[in-house]
Amino acid sequence: MITISSLWLAILLAAALSWLMSAIVWMVMPHHKTDFAKFPDEDAVRAAMGPQNIPPGQYNIPHMTDWDEAKTDEGKAKFDAGPVGYMTIVPSELPAMGGMMVKQFVYFLAVGIVVAYVCSRTLAPGTDYLTVFQIAGTVAWLANGFGTIPEGIWFGRPWPNVLKTLFDAFLYALLTAGVFGWLWPA
Repeated sequence: MITISSLWLAILLAAALSWLMSAIVWMVMPHHKTDFAKFPDEDAVRAAMGPQNIPPGQYNIPHMTDWDEAKTDEGKAKFDAGPVGYMTIVPSELPAMGGMMVKQFVYFLAVGIVVAYVCSRTLAPGTDYLTVFQIAGTVAWLANGFGTIPEGIWFGRPWPNVLKTLFDAFLYALLTAGVFGWLWPA
């Protein structure tokens, strides 16, 4: 039987390579440059929102405490008049890239641990490279990307952005699969 601890090098190396690939994806590759759109009059939006001192969090507009409220004439009118949307507010400061990069690496470590768990429970020592690659890659792709699909379904995340995230997750999965296939115990 294979233990998760025997896969520590694969977990660590897969996380490091995925982290490097994510840096390349976000800093070098052009496909995420259009993920966010600018408000038609950003200054007016900032001027309207600024005095409210909105704390960091997720918001929706119009906000309804339950679906029955949305069914009232007043609720329907708010939806019909618009705008309708979801917004995430973050702290009013330059983002701390170092902290976010550490969190991203920890995330990739967690994905590696999940991959190690599934593979260690389903594959025997000495399993051939391609079989390990297939199982590890599938689990890594699911773990890295499929959580974005409900965001497209329920919260209006644009489908091109969801598909780009799935593509990125596929790249991370290929790296993870390759590492686990290469370092799989004999």
